Amino acid sequence: MDYSKTAAAVLKGVGGEENVSSVMHCATRLRFVVKDDAKVNKAAVKAAPGVIATAEAGGQFQVVIGNEVPEVFAEIGKISKLSGPGENQKSVSSGPKGNLLNRFIAMISAIFTPLLWAMAGTGLLKAFLAASVTFSWIDNTTTTYVIMNALSDAFINFLPLALAITAAKYFKAAEFTSLAIAGAFVYPSIVALNGVPDITLFGIPVTMVSYVSSVIPIIVIVWLQSHAERFLYAKLPAAIRRFFTPMLLVLTLVPLTFLVIGPLSGLISGGLAASIGWVFAVVPWLGGAIMGGLWQVFVIFGLHWAFVPLMATEMQTSGLIYLAAPLFAAVLAQAAAVTGVWVRTKNKDLKSLSAPAALSGFLAGVTEPAIYGVNLPLERPFAFGIIGGVLGGGLISAGGIAANAFVLPSGLSLPALFSQGSIVMLILGLSVAIIVPFLLTVILGFKDPVDEAAAPIASNDVQVLSPLDGTAVPLTGVPDAVFAGGALGTGVAIIPRVGALYAPFDAVVVAAFPTGHAIGLKHANGAEVLIHVGIDTVKLAGKHFTLKVEKGQQVSAGDVLVEFDIAAITAAGYDITTPVILTNPKKYPTIGSPAAGPVAHGDSLFLAIAEEELALA
Repeated sequence: MDYSKTAAAVLKGVGGEENVSSVMHCATRLRFVVKDDAKVNKAAVKAAPGVIATAEAGGQFQVVIGNEVPEVFAEIGKISKLSGPGENQKSVSSGPKGNLLNRFIAMISAIFTPLLWAMAGTGLLKAFLAASVTFSWIDNTTTTYVIMNALSDAFINFLPLALAITAAKYFKAAEFTSLAIAGAFVYPSIVALNGVPDITLFGIPVTMVSYVSSVIPIIVIVWLQSHAERFLYAKLPAAIRRFFTPMLLVLTLVPLTFLVIGPLSGLISGGLAASIGWVFAVVPWLGGAIMGGLWQVFVIFGLHWAFVPLMATEMQTSGLIYLAAPLFAAVLAQAAAVTGVWVRTKNKDLKSLSAPAALSGFLAGVTEPAIYGVNLPLERPFAFGIIGGVLGGGLISAGGIAANAFVLPSGLSLPALFSQGSIVMLILGLSVAIIVPFLLTVILGFKDPVDEAAAPIASNDVQVLSPLDGTAVPLTGVPDAVFAGGALGTGVAIIPRVGALYAPFDAVVVAAFPTGHAIGLKHANGAEVLIHVGIDTVKLAGKHFTLKVEKGQQVSAGDVLVEFDIAAITAAGYDITTPVILTNPKKYPTIGSPAAGPVAHGDSLFLAIAEEELALA
């Protein structure tokens, strides 16, 4: 991937730097909060090299990149003031818009995303350490264990310190003041007071709770700090406000936490953990089936971030995360489904895309390439993956399995599940989650373009090649009711990435609009195809288009018909999605082998099936 080109294309597609309120990235996505949704050109963003898909959730416009998203994010920082290397978030105005749920999810995402890889990495180390003790590879009475345990446990133990920094960035508070407040929460002598009776502060009784690994208190207190800071900076004299402000905040907010916020959050955390524990104790298979089946759906819509504080709460209160265990089934099931696609498909492009997507899913737990690139467009593999997640997740949770560390579900992090519950049920659940979607995909299959295209083409059928380099999408996804509804005929749309239109077969040009935005072609067999570059681009009156042919001209497959400037067209506010349509449906009422995903000009786009062949069938 050319990161600079991807960054430039994405930034331009979202309406430019001036249309962005904030941007951040998570494990696989760029997450934009835009000022004006109407200025976002989704088609242009999707057509950017390296972009897998786009999504809108949590008040954000999300651009799915995959594992290389940090590099693209860094490049955005080089061409704008929005971000830079080493950062995870940059805001240029007020917080996210939308309803309360969207704002909450955006907040959690912003605060936890920068910590994700450190939590996952140290969690994975803790999982391997626990597995080593379980299998007697390391003696937990030795100093080796003490040191290794400190390495793996320190980050989650002092989580309030890390959250203080990210929360301060989000709420625009002084980071080191937030760190001073969080430091008091985990100070050794304060930690030692947990459970001690008759604690008082200036004669006021204090119910001391544990702030080790806590989440809620520091986020709430930093939010209060941000408001108090603005008030104090406005009221205190300039000569003293820089040191009086942090002093007053530490002096007031830390006792407020010990007296009110801490005990209250302890009740909330305990209640949440008890509720989760009840579900997984009374009907564990149901909780596991729901999480295993719906987790990837939550990820698609960005709702999975709402579960991160719940998992952190579970970890703090019990040292185990029951919510996390069935997620392994959800992730591995989608990886297994895309593996089934790799085994069954005869399409070289699909096979080459499926292999790395499967590897990414199984080893790293990153399923976006599998879901957006393969399973979701093919539909059935995604459904098979959900079935595997339901069955596997239900079995895993029925076995009382829980993670002993915060890890990202993947093949590499499986040791996190070895210390709690039935290992037999874990193996059974994982096996079902992998085998079922794999076999369903291989045996029941999916609509593979090559399966139909490999059959001999009848005398009147016409193979329509891709006239563009870009991404093939269903006609129903075209943002124009006439094209999407099939009023002009059936076909496939393409989001171009190169501004050159090629002939899709040997033909006669029956329509060459002077504006260059549309071309009509007729095959010797009678198939008539209309290629309409962009939506409503006729309004450009030929601007940004260069017509290379004329009406009545004979062209061969691969000849250049039109050249156009994608960047200029999208900058003018037009969607560049290009429908390729059969316009004589009476003779060619249907198509076969429609392409999906990346295509190059000359690749098979679809097979125009003649009415006579349908009658014979």
